[in-house]
Amino acid sequence: MTIKALIFDFDGLLMDTETTLLDSWRWEWQRHGLQLDPTTFFASHGGDANEPRYVALAAAVGPAYDRESSHTLRMEHRAGLNAALQPFPGIVDWLDQAAELGLRLAVASSSPLSHVGPMLDQAALRDRFEVLATGEEVAEHKPDPAVYHLALDRLGLPAAEAIAFEDTPHGVAAAQAAGLHCVAVPNPHADHARFTAADLLLPSATDLPMGAILEVISGHAKRVARG
Repeated sequence: MTIKALIFDFDGLLMDTETTLLDSWRWEWQRHGLQLDPTTFFASHGGDANEPRYVALAAAVGPAYDRESSHTLRMEHRAGLNAALQPFPGIVDWLDQAAELGLRLAVASSSPLSHVGPMLDQAALRDRFEVLATGEEVAEHKPDPAVYHLALDRLGLPAAEAIAFEDTPHGVAAAQAAGLHCVAVPNPHADHARFTAADLLLPSATDLPMGAILEVISGHAKRVARG
């Protein structure tokens, strides 16, 4: 097996936008004198999960709730939080190592390009990626593999020649449904025990250099091939 490309999820994997999302909702609940329950906050799928969150907040606030102003203020607050974000520790090193190894790079995210693109620009990462495949371009979001199929199509590679990197169990499921081996690096809000399907589980991007990751995945693929 020769790996030619790496395909990265964005939110919670390259940058900690999952925490800023949660914090923006906590702030909005607190603005109404309420406390958000974080235990059921994160969805088990990719894409926009905010509609039920607004419904829940509206029910908690009552008739005085103004959805339009709530959304505007929350998004402004989240933009301020996002403006301070940098790539997770180890991510830039991985990308540097990938370049040294001659690997092509792609992003496959359920989020829209209007979110992913500016955040990559902010982190000075956008030019690192040959391909961006984003949520508004596909009919279904992760765990559906559509966005990974799109990324592979744009790379012109079969799944066997790429590795996916994900931070959620539904992201791992999407990558593997597309035929990709998958390295899981759980985001700060994900339960590590739910990543048993991943080919490799790492606590962070600082735990293993890219060359070693390729060796682990290659060895795993050989064992699977032998049955």
